[in-house]
Amino acid sequence: MARPSIEIPDGYCPKDPILVRPSSPTPRHTIYLSNLDDQPFLRFSIKYVYVYRRSVAAEALAASLGKALVEYYPLAGRLVRSPEGGREKLVVNCNAQGAVFAEAHSILTADEFLRGAARPNRSWRKLLYEPTDEERSFIDVPPLLVQVTYLSCGGMILCTAISHCLCDAIGTANFLHAWALLTAKPSAAVPVAVVHDRRLLKPREPPRIEFPHPEFSSQTQECYSIFQLLLSQPLTPVSITFTAAQILHLKKQCVPSLKCTSFEALAWHVWRAWVKALDPPPALRVKLLFSVNVRRRLRPELPGGYFGNAFVMACAETFAAELSGSSARGGIMLVQAAKEGVRDGQVRSVVDLLEERWTRPDLSASLVISPWTKLGLEEVDFGEGRPLHMGPMTSEIYCLFLPVVGDLHAFTLLVSVPQGIAERFHHCCLIQQPDESYMNREMVDKKVAQNPITSMSRSNAKETKKNHQNTSSDSPEMDWLAVVIGGGDVDEAETAEENGGDQSNREFARRSRMRKQMQLEELTAEVSRLQRDKSQLVSILCLAAQQCTAWRLRTPSSVRESLEQILLNAP
Repeated sequence: MARPSIEIPDGYCPKDPILVRPSSPTPRHTIYLSNLDDQPFLRFSIKYVYVYRRSVAAEALAASLGKALVEYYPLAGRLVRSPEGGREKLVVNCNAQGAVFAEAHSILTADEFLRGAARPNRSWRKLLYEPTDEERSFIDVPPLLVQVTYLSCGGMILCTAISHCLCDAIGTANFLHAWALLTAKPSAAVPVAVVHDRRLLKPREPPRIEFPHPEFSSQTQECYSIFQLLLSQPLTPVSITFTAAQILHLKKQCVPSLKCTSFEALAWHVWRAWVKALDPPPALRVKLLFSVNVRRRLRPELPGGYFGNAFVMACAETFAAELSGSSARGGIMLVQAAKEGVRDGQVRSVVDLLEERWTRPDLSASLVISPWTKLGLEEVDFGEGRPLHMGPMTSEIYCLFLPVVGDLHAFTLLVSVPQGIAERFHHCCLIQQPDESYMNREMVDKKVAQNPITSMSRSNAKETKKNHQNTSSDSPEMDWLAVVIGGGDVDEAETAEENGGDQSNREFARRSRMRKQMQLEELTAEVSRLQRDKSQLVSILCLAAQQCTAWRLRTPSSVRESLEQILLNAP
């Protein structure tokens, strides 16, 4: 069951790390961090691992990084404690001190890494330079760390650590795309006009907490804590890839009475599997916390290119017993209700709450999901091709939804769970055949192609179709297309709101159009394949029918009915 995990061998560094400063003068001032930036649970770095087939010279990467830091200059500054306020409020001192850039070499090859890339382990830390003084606090670490490791095959592994206090996943994606563009095309301009003003999310005077916030409310009456259980046991990463067909199967369980996005369907499914595997007391209230981008939910909206944390945690909750036995419709409606509750007033209330109480989300019985999909993170190209792999450096108890390189509609789940329940969790996450009737038809097609059996002639088949032209023509294939297109696999709401795609800039719009074009091509190819398979099956059955007639044998009724069912909905 367990997918492989590669041990990274020791490499060597030909030179000491350097500080890359902005290539042009940048503003020297202090940037206020909003309450969404300065939350205690965001005091860590987002660490990405990229693997490329072909490498880019370290000098070129450092030079383009300096250009990118002109626009993204807070990443070249340092976090410091604010002189104002009674708590540990942080601000960014934009002093152009520079980002850390390290170069290393390894005997590893790209293919070796890919064979064991499913589950990160502690040895992966060798791929990113970090300060050696373990006593240094979080604020002493530069906001941006970069290491490029050159592989023996001519490829490279590029790792970055970006302070979460400075930006969210959207900000990191915009920065990485800008850096990659300036590497591939040194004369290009940064595609997104970057906005650093965090005062747009300042608390109100006086603060007004106008909504309940279950994402922060601890269940003090409960003596059972899933969080403490997770911390008390050895953990192991679990990585599962859900194909587009499997996600579609989840979504079709709600059609036509309820439309949902891929994220909503998968979030419910994984939440339920997590709870079933942990098997908490039935009366325990369990929560699902997931990030929701608020850039376009605020009034007025935040400007395009806002470089900061602009998300809040939506919260769905119910009893463990009810979740374990919930239907897809009921569970997905909980997720949708939580997401729909994130509006301007609720976000302002969160900002004010954090002004009065510097608090953390309630993790006592909560699964936290962070989606990295639909951000274009897997498309970052430094001029030598798109990555072979994109993912995190570590696996944690919070859950990541990762994009699958080369498959726009698949998701990979990565989360760490206690070793004793890893197999059960994996089993609970399994999705049965995505469409039993469709899979059965494919099996019949293959068997008939190998061993033709009797049916009616082509002329009889055409007559049958003509006689049934007024009957229902909703074919399973067309149902499949309708759900994919109408259900929002690449819908704008999912891209813009739950995963944070900021569509106000031309670069994002271009990537969005490319995704949609690729999806259309895939759907067209699928329709063509279905039509070819159906035509081949009809030809084989008609030929068998003719032989049956020549041999004066009666065509079995089951064969006639099967062919009728296929031909009724033929295009």
